[in-house]
Amino acid sequence: MPPLCPKCGRPQASAILCPSCVSWRAEIDGIRSPFRFDGVMRQAIHQLKYRNLRALAVPLAQLLNDYLTSNPVAGEVLVPVPLHQKRLMERGYNQSSLPAQELGKLTNLPVVDDCLARRRHAPPQARTSTVDERRSNVANAFFCRDGRLQDKQVLLIDDVCTSGATLDACARALKEAGAISVWGLVLAREI
Repeated sequence: MPPLCPKCGRPQASAILCPSCVSWRAEIDGIRSPFRFDGVMRQAIHQLKYRNLRALAVPLAQLLNDYLTSNPVAGEVLVPVPLHQKRLMERGYNQSSLPAQELGKLTNLPVVDDCLARRRHAPPQARTSTVDERRSNVANAFFCRDGRLQDKQVLLIDDVCTSGATLDACARALKEAGAISVWGLVLAREI
């Protein structure tokens, strides 16, 4: 495995902060992903997310668990990135919550999926074209309903990371609610 940027997790020539992370004042402690968002992994995530193939959550969680076993990150509670209530009603489930629930069974870590919430509906990140648009799209979009995650090391679970804007916006809300650390763990990363 090539060296990774310690913050965003993108492969690079050395294990120092990449140029984009040097200028990014991120709240998230780091982002890790076992796969690139292409090929079979892209198809699997699309099947889970858009085709209601919820059974894929089990093998996808196993892949995340395998990755965590050989690449541990700080985390004592799993928190899936929440959907806005409107999108949750449209889809019928949160594609990030399903693998998080399965990963919780494999790691024996509790899953808290009703504390972090999305306060406003925004266009899907996939429809934005620049990093600045993505960051602006999710700025102040998340909040914690209560203090259950105070003093916790949170492992934030999502399906795909493109710019890291969503994970960082979630990390900001979690840290404002008292989380000690927030690491993002995603199935696939756009490189």
